[in-house]
Amino acid sequence: MTRSGKDPNERLKNTRGRSQSSVSWLQRQLSDPYVKKARADGYRSRAAYKLIELDEKFGLLKGATRVVDLGVAPGGWSQVTRLKAPRAGVVGIDLLPTAPIEGVTLFEMDFMADEAPGALLEALGGAPDLVLSDMAANTVGHKQTDHLRTMGLVETAADFAIGNLAPGGAFVAKVLAGGTDTVLLGLLKKHFATVKHAKPPASRKDSSEWYVIAQGFKG
Repeated sequence: MTRSGKDPNERLKNTRGRSQSSVSWLQRQLSDPYVKKARADGYRSRAAYKLIELDEKFGLLKGATRVVDLGVAPGGWSQVTRLKAPRAGVVGIDLLPTAPIEGVTLFEMDFMADEAPGALLEALGGAPDLVLSDMAANTVGHKQTDHLRTMGLVETAADFAIGNLAPGGAFVAKVLAGGTDTVLLGLLKKHFATVKHAKPPASRKDSSEWYVIAQGFKG
């Protein structure tokens, strides 16, 4: 659950030459109960608990048969999906490499690439009933730019979900503080029976991330 796979206690001992943000990140990791719990439970990242908590609240994985995991790396959400819905077909995609996960088909490619949607659907073998997106754009430090870049990913993920979900399916995506913008929110409300925002307890309090949960796909 550390960036290098090394013990963060050892990394923190040698802070020479590290930026203050890097040192702060290590300190936060060491004190984070979700990081410790992820190690104990065998999850690849603390993010696994965000999906667990969202699933407990919204019943996302109950009865799921085909699931798409956008922004899969390092694989925590797919691990949870396999545990909660062991019979479901699962495909994941990310620009970053993801170590193999039993029962999950992984693509190391850009979801924004023209060929990506087709590759995911072909591997899945049918229409998904759940599209998960934990994607977020790399930040540049400019709040408005970071928001626009991340929302661009959310919009692309929503287009994919609306174009391919099976009737009754669900879409979950990471958004930033302020939630889904008006245009996209209207689109989701048009195509789904319910659209809600939630911030699972596993999301750090100082994080700007929220999740939009759209259920009951109407087509």
